[in-house]
Amino acid sequence: MIDHAHDLASVQEATDRLLSAVASLDNAAVARPSRLPGWTVGHVLAHLARNADALANVLDGRPMYASGEARDSDIERDAPRPLDVHLEDLRASHAAFRARAEVPADWTRTVELRNGVTDTADRLPFRRWAEVELHHVDLGAGYELEDLPEEFTEREIDFLADRFLGNPDVPATRITDGARAWRTGRQAPQTEVTVQGRPADLLGWLCGRRDGTALELSGGELPKLPPL
Repeated sequence: MIDHAHDLASVQEATDRLLSAVASLDNAAVARPSRLPGWTVGHVLAHLARNADALANVLDGRPMYASGEARDSDIERDAPRPLDVHLEDLRASHAAFRARAEVPADWTRTVELRNGVTDTADRLPFRRWAEVELHHVDLGAGYELEDLPEEFTEREIDFLADRFLGNPDVPATRITDGARAWRTGRQAPQTEVTVQGRPADLLGWLCGRRDGTALELSGGELPKLPPL
């Protein structure tokens, strides 16, 4: 059961960690390549700020972004800014998102995200939590998938496994860390491949941050997952 208030508190904790990490950087780091192909650290920071704005828009019933082109151009515009400007933008956009999320509302309502994707409002705080945690890792500033909160890692594995569930291009797959198990991929009478590993490695594979070479396979090759 989703507890949006709990997830909002987790967003705050994750954002505090992120802000502390960013504050330890210098202006030269803004132009340094991040772990995301084609993006600098500044691109990642700009995206995080604009995503907070976008989710506030969704809570208000407005389009998440004016357009895909506008989203991309805003990130490109903001990426080269000095570090202190990025920090202030991150703080302000987070505060605005939190203020909007604290307005009494029907959290069971359906909201629309990008590309026609819909969800319930109570899942938006977890989506923001995922943005903050995973992009913190993308900065390459010493925060790794192994450092993520255990609750987040388990829930994000569950979220991503469910995202690929029923996809005909992904084999019927059992995912396990040895203690817990998830299923993903196409509908089939039996599992076609089992993927086992540490939670951080499983999450890294599912979210496209690791190539899966640390995982153990049985029944077939490591499934190729669609881009997120």
